[in-house]
Amino acid sequence: MSFNIGLSGLYAANKALNVTGNNIANVATTGFKTSRAEFADQYASSIRGTSGKTAVGSGVTTAAVSQMFTQGNFTGTGQSLDLAIDGNGFFAMNDNGSKIYTRAGAFYSDKAGYIVNAQGSNLQGYGVDADGKLVKGVMTDLKIDTSNLEPRPTSRISETVNLNSSAAEPKVTPFDPSNVATYNYTFNTDVYDSQGNAHQLNQYFVKDAGTNSWTMYSTIDGRNPADPTLTTPMVNKLPFKSDGTLDTAAMTAGPVAGGLTIGADKSFQIDNWVPAEKNAAGNWVSNGAVARAGGVALDMLATTQYNAASATTAKNQDGYATGELSGLTVDQSGNLFANFTNGQDKVIGQVAIANFANVQGLQPVGGTSWQETYASGVPVVGEPDTGTLGKIYGGSLEDSNVDLTGELVNLIKAQSNYQANAKTISTESTIMQTIIQMT
Repeated sequence: MSFNIGLSGLYAANKALNVTGNNIANVATTGFKTSRAEFADQYASSIRGTSGKTAVGSGVTTAAVSQMFTQGNFTGTGQSLDLAIDGNGFFAMNDNGSKIYTRAGAFYSDKAGYIVNAQGSNLQGYGVDADGKLVKGVMTDLKIDTSNLEPRPTSRISETVNLNSSAAEPKVTPFDPSNVATYNYTFNTDVYDSQGNAHQLNQYFVKDAGTNSWTMYSTIDGRNPADPTLTTPMVNKLPFKSDGTLDTAAMTAGPVAGGLTIGADKSFQIDNWVPAEKNAAGNWVSNGAVARAGGVALDMLATTQYNAASATTAKNQDGYATGELSGLTVDQSGNLFANFTNGQDKVIGQVAIANFANVQGLQPVGGTSWQETYASGVPVVGEPDTGTLGKIYGGSLEDSNVDLTGELVNLIKAQSNYQANAKTISTESTIMQTIIQMT
């Protein structure tokens, strides 16, 4: 019996050495989870299933090799498709039709644009529909859309401007955009046509004499917005109340002779704009594009007349030129954004996270991946940073959670255990030889 006890101890020590060696070998493996060997003693049962007070165990057996799913440290890589999960969960992967799960987030784009890992498995998540909206609840292989972002013609411009109430009216008249002495303040804003061409909206402001009123002159590309053959600007009045805010009550909605139309909400409307360019002869003609259907709204309702320097403190317009894919970013909710050269971002998918009731029940399949089993339970799949699911960090990878110092100590302990069990067997052998010699 002593031989068997010692032999079981050798097996156990060898198993511990193998587990420790595997941990050490994977100390630099991204997303690796350290394992530990768990042992149990063995007792031989009597015929009645009981054993006496003098019973001696029959050795040791390996009860389980468990993996420790504790969080590893993060390493920043700067690679947009390197992802790490902070908290519970796994990346869901499609391995040629089989579902596997991993914490290793080193992903790449294959030749077809699909997001894959080094083993060629596809990262899964939620795709987008034709309108660019996420289709939640339907898992698909995530793919990077490399097509250009089509241009968007400007439909609305919002400006926050202050015009200096203490400014004096210009002494030089009439207004001339080429003569700075004929106006008090000017700035420009890019507007876009249907083909993504940028045009410059210029606005000039002239203080009116003796009243809470300013005159605004507007041109696009230095031309009349409604007729590119004319250099005459469109002219509108900006009345102010005594408190310095815009007096919208004094602005009558409707067309303004020679000026921009005033809308029902008291914003200005650039109607009938003809996007233009110079032809070979140097004449201004239509460039073949059109403005946004319905015209361009120019919201200046936040304009003020205070005793401070004339300045534009905020400005926004919703048009943009054609954009080429320049990069990718992922936020903490797993939203995958395509970044374009025109400064726009577009959601092209969302990374999903899966979690299990019993992660110890998962079956390791290599490649730092696991598969669902009956013991693990079915996966609970959802959006990152919701419920008990972790959040996503882009440009980072999760390191192995192996504690190298602790593993080296375990290596020494396993070696000592192996030697001690080997000594048990050699001692039993010596005793047996003594008994044999006595006969």
